[in-house]
Amino acid sequence: MSTRAYSLRASVLQSLTTTKRPDVPAWVVLRNTAAVVLPLAAGMLTGHPQAGLAIGAGALDTMFSDQPGPYRQRLWQLLLASLAAGLASLCGFLLGGDLLPITLATMVFGFFGGLLVVFGTDIARVGMTSMILLVITAATPTTLDHALDGAALIFAGGLLLALFSVAAWPLNRYRPERQALATVYRELASLAREYAQDQSVAPALTESMTTLQHTLLGRHHARGRAMEAFAALLELAERIRLELVAMAEMHSAASIHAMFRQDAERVLSAIADALESGDSPDQATRALQTLQASERALLDRSTRTDAAAAHIHALSGQLAAAVRNANWAGARGEQRAAAAEMSLPRALRGGSALSTLKASLTVRSAAFRHALRCAVCLSAALLVSRIWQLPHGYWLPMTAAIVLRPDFAATFNFGLLRVVGTVLGLVLTTALLYITPHDPWAHLALMAVLCMLFRYLATAHYGIAVAALTGTVVVFLSFEGVHSDVAVMDRVINTALGSGMALLAYVLWPTWERGRARAALSDMLEAYAQYLHALARPERRDAHRETRTGVRTARTNAQASLDRMQAEPATPLPLLDLANALFLNSNRLARTAMTLEALLHDCDSLPEQAEVTQFIDRSASQLHALASALRDNQVPATAPELRQLQRSLATLLAMADDRTRAEQLVRISDRLADNINTLTHVVSRGPQESAAAQGERRVHP
Repeated sequence: MSTRAYSLRASVLQSLTTTKRPDVPAWVVLRNTAAVVLPLAAGMLTGHPQAGLAIGAGALDTMFSDQPGPYRQRLWQLLLASLAAGLASLCGFLLGGDLLPITLATMVFGFFGGLLVVFGTDIARVGMTSMILLVITAATPTTLDHALDGAALIFAGGLLLALFSVAAWPLNRYRPERQALATVYRELASLAREYAQDQSVAPALTESMTTLQHTLLGRHHARGRAMEAFAALLELAERIRLELVAMAEMHSAASIHAMFRQDAERVLSAIADALESGDSPDQATRALQTLQASERALLDRSTRTDAAAAHIHALSGQLAAAVRNANWAGARGEQRAAAAEMSLPRALRGGSALSTLKASLTVRSAAFRHALRCAVCLSAALLVSRIWQLPHGYWLPMTAAIVLRPDFAATFNFGLLRVVGTVLGLVLTTALLYITPHDPWAHLALMAVLCMLFRYLATAHYGIAVAALTGTVVVFLSFEGVHSDVAVMDRVINTALGSGMALLAYVLWPTWERGRARAALSDMLEAYAQYLHALARPERRDAHRETRTGVRTARTNAQASLDRMQAEPATPLPLLDLANALFLNSNRLARTAMTLEALLHDCDSLPEQAEVTQFIDRSASQLHALASALRDNQVPATAPELRQLQRSLATLLAMADDRTRAEQLVRISDRLADNINTLTHVVSRGPQESAAAQGERRVHP
């Protein structure tokens, strides 16, 4: 009980006090606010304020679908959000007057809107938008003609937001792709300059590389010569990252590597600058010439056949290719782009949306359970507001739709911050409207300021952002004749009830992350096993890239699962310790595997290739066994033969002709055996600690 109280108290304090750095660009804030404010201003000027309100409402509700990414993807998401908003509004206007039809509609929209979480956060916002507009428009039922007009205007508001979002597309077609690439190359420059020697630290660029992968190879990526150059730069970034990891792992020639990495850092920074600006990479070309001169000078003072020289040669060639492709990247270089250096991996392309939905239609699916919670909670909130005839009752189901998330931690945090932010926003807006001149244009200016604050702070602190959003809505409704000082307490009560119902729905039928964490961690180990299986076959370089991407995705999913689990009340400490230990040691395994891949890229064949393949395959098989044992909470079988196999391999490699490669392989195989044996020990601890914890609970109820 004390653990639960402590966890909840810590979660409350963290939710209220934790802030992030705002990451929404100023031009996004301005264009989103303009899409909300300008229609209302135009309506006031032309004598059609109701039409302006409807268009502004459509833009306000679809605002959060305007997310970074390629223009095609952004347009597709905004079109989906606009269509969902228009359809939901039409249903709300037509069915809102009859309790049974609107209750059934909320169940349908709640279920399918909640099920969209299976496609990720961006598409899930489309579902939430439809739920919100359904319950809001249901409060003002009307005839078919007026319903069609209102839904069309709300749909037009979403289209206006989409138009503003992609307005720069014809002028600057590839800016999102260039920005994503520039971020990765800037982080590669930091990696070259300040590489962490601690093997327990996660390999760098995981998040930015994942973002870049989705941007360039996602479902709605563009095509053409420039995209071929972007794809080549993506592959080169992966290879440069591998070489930098491998160089940092080497103990010989450390001073030579350090000097060369400084030159590499300047080249990478210049490439990032060129990608960001879209200009020709002249500065990167000059920096590359300096690096190549440094390469010749450094290798004149060292042995030209050792491992240091191999890594320096490989990195120099990759940087030269990156500079060449940076010259082709973007609209200005599209005509100069050469043939693609790589093709898009089929495994990374988007799958069938219908197949994904079908696979989620089972109670074992977290998305399905979330969809059912949304359907029941949204309908129950609507029924409560109608049966009790709550004033401004649409705030109750609207809050439930906004607050209810697929996991407990997010639902709890959003509910708490929603209540606090609503109270703060109502008090603040009432005070601001009291001191603001009673003029529609002054109120419109105040609404614009509050809307900008909401959009800018939404990712920094949700509670403060909700206060600004509440103010925006209050001022927005004042144009319909709803006075700001009317029913303040009603809105607070409805918000608190909606948040409470969302949390209650989760508690009554939970999907605790601690029940899914083992599966996520097991998937991560399974992905590492697939990566090693691919590395055992040096000729299959496409498989290296695809399985490495799979590792990154699985690790990101497992990290997200761990974060959610840590925020849940009464999470067993042994499970948290197990997850943290697995992450710590999987970082070491990742660095070892990436060093091995860099070695494979630097040479056509390895000494004792058959024996090396056998050892790597055996290591991958042990990881498969660990993944299965972890998923089933069983003690895995030990693999003493792995260390014996490594010693036999080391003996064979000692007689190889290529002594440099052989010594590298001995070091890598030794580390790989140690990494996997350590992971075996960590996984073996899990069932024992779980049994001990259960015994302690029986002794001390």
